[in-house]
Formats: sequence, structure tokens, C-alpha cells
Amino acid sequence: MKQIAILGSTGSIGSQALEVIAAHPDKYEVYALTANNSVDRLIDQARRLKPEVVVIANEVHYPRLRDALSEFPIKVYTGSDAINQIVHAEPIDIVLASMVGFAGLCPTIEAIKAGKIIALANKETLVVAGELVTSLAMKYKTPIIPVDSEHSAIFQCLNGESGNVVEKIILTASGGPFRTFSQLQLETVTKAEALKHPNWDMGDKITIDSASMMNKGFEVIEAKWLFGVPYDRIQVVVHPQSVIHSMVQFADGAVMAQMGAPDMRLPIQYAFSYPRRLSSAFPRVDFALLESLTFEQPDMDRFRNLALAYEALEKGGNMPCVLNAANEVCVAAFLREEIGFLQMSDIIADTMAHVPFGKDLSLEDYIETDAESRRVALSFINPK
Repeated sequence: MKQIAILGSTGSIGSQALEVIAAHPDKYEVYALTANNSVDRLIDQARRLKPEVVVIANEVHYPRLRDALSEFPIKVYTGSDAINQIVHAEPIDIVLASMVGFAGLCPTIEAIKAGKIIALANKETLVVAGELVTSLAMKYKTPIIPVDSEHSAIFQCLNGESGNVVEKIILTASGGPFRTFSQLQLETVTKAEALKHPNWDMGDKITIDSASMMNKGFEVIEAKWLFGVPYDRIQVVVHPQSVIHSMVQFADGAVMAQMGAPDMRLPIQYAFSYPRRLSSAFPRVDFALLESLTFEQPDMDRFRNLALAYEALEKGGNMPCVLNAANEVCVAAFLREEIGFLQMSDIIADTMAHVPFGKDLSLEDYIETDAESRRVALSFINPK
């Protein structure tokens, strides 16, 4: 019986992870649940699952959480430090890092230091500090198993291929809701339109990232650190059907692809059960009913965020951290309807141009870069 801590249990990935756990009660048990602000959903999860520990990051919600769970033998804590500490709990076997944004970096690092298996769904951890995180994982001999459907696909394609030269990694992208939009149409995209993803059910922030293709840019950066492949050997192709989740091309020209229905529970379950495959009731792809599988070149002029991600990765150092911080600020502003869809790319580019470049960074350096980048990005959104 594996004990699992879910960081970000109220989000899309966390909620689907609980479905996976519920489907295999003989194999998995929830030890800890954490959330940032969604206190009512966290209360509901805690009452149903009765974990050992529950943590709410935002201290404002602590009294409500504590009182709502007072009748249960559940330890209730608050604050980001509590999340960092709880991942060290000895009974925990697997930490699902599914917190959204930069907030997931420190607890993931702490879980690595604690030697836990990391099921990584938080893109920003490797985007912001990939060099530091991967070096710590090697130092503490901590396995990192990707949960993103694309990186899980690559991970599965590489299984059993140790020693074989990887020529190229091919990340597939759905293209999002605006795949066929012109530049002129993109100028008037609304929040409501951007939140309607054609294939995947995700939280607001990730859905906007997918619509702008920043999500795919982040995945390029992640792939570099997860699989040790340089940026110029990571290709993005648009695949609207979302059946092929990603591919690996080897030195002999052979291409391995992982396919399946667009359902995040599959890569979540694989991360929990690796190297075994457990049976599931997840949807299956009926290839007899598929009319076609199509592929397109991504348009980096219309979807500039993807180009900015490649630029940040090529430059290295703190630039991916700057990219992420500026993007988080811009997505929040777009969701508040303070800036337009295309303005996000402009502000991210301006922020990358104004934040000083640095390399050979410590965790404290990344934290300082994140704070400075947010300040600069906000100055472009709300100029004095």
C-alpha cells in the first residue's frame, strides 16, 4: 500500500489523481492533501478520504479548515512552510507535485531531498530551475516520473531503450482553441473563448497557457531537463486529434509514439504504478473510427510564446525563470481582463529584455529572479 501526498489536490490533476487512487484502494492511500485557496473543496476531500495531514497554504483559510475537520483525527496545518515540511513525513512513498506555478518549486525540492518518488505535474519546477532540480535529484537518487501527458509519453517510449541514441524528441500540441485563428482574430480573443479547450479539461491557468502555446514552450524546456536532449533536437508539431501524445525518433530513423485517449488519469496512474501497468476503465481509442491523424507546423509568429520559450532555453541561466514569472503575471492579468490575449507575449518579451541575465544560480537566486521578473512585468501592465 503506497502512501501518497498530493500537493495541489483541489486542482484538475489533483482531483483526477484522487479518482485513480479510489479505483485502486488496495494499492494506494492518501497520506496528505494540500491546497492554496480552495478551502471548501479541500474540506470535502479531507472528509471523504480522511488523510493523515491536510495543509492550506493561504493562512486566511486556516480557521475554517481547522473547525470543519475538528471531529476527525486529521492534523491540520497552514502556510507554505508546512507544505515544505510535510513532504518529509516518513510514511510518504510518492509525492504528486501538482501545484500550479512557481509555488510548486520549493516543496518539490524538499520532496527530492526527502528521497520521495516524485510524480511531477508541476511544469514550472523544471522550467524555472531545471538545472538545480535535476542535479538535486541525482544527488539524492530521487526518481522523477513525469505526469504531463507529453512527457509521460516520451518516458514510456524511452522505456527499455537505454543506450540507444535519441535523435529527436517530438512533442505534440493540440493547437488549442485558436489553432486556425488569424493574427487579427487573436487580437480580439476573450477570456471566455480562451478557456474553452477543444480536447482537455484543465484549470484556468493551464488552459490559457495552452491557448497561447506557452504550455508547449514550457514542455520543451521540461523535456530538455527530463531527458537530457538539447533544445535544437526538440521539435513541436501540432496534432489536433490529441491521440499521439508525443514521439521519440532514434538514430536509426525509427519513431516510437505513445497513443491513447486524451485523459490525464492514464499518465497519473502510470506515474503511480511504474514500472507496472494497472488495469483501468479509462476511455480507449477506437482506431477504426478515427478518420485521420494530422500534423502541422506550429506558427511561431502567431503564437509568439513558443518562440519566446525556445529563446529562453537557448539563452539559459535565469531566462526560463523570467519567462515563467512574466507569464504567470500576464495570465493572471488576462483572466482579470486587464490585458488582451496578444499583449501577454509583448509583456513577456519586454520583461525578458529588462531583467538582468544570470547563471550558475542557487535556489535563492531563482527566488530573487522570480520576484524581480514579476515586478517588471507588473510595471508594463500598470505603468505609473
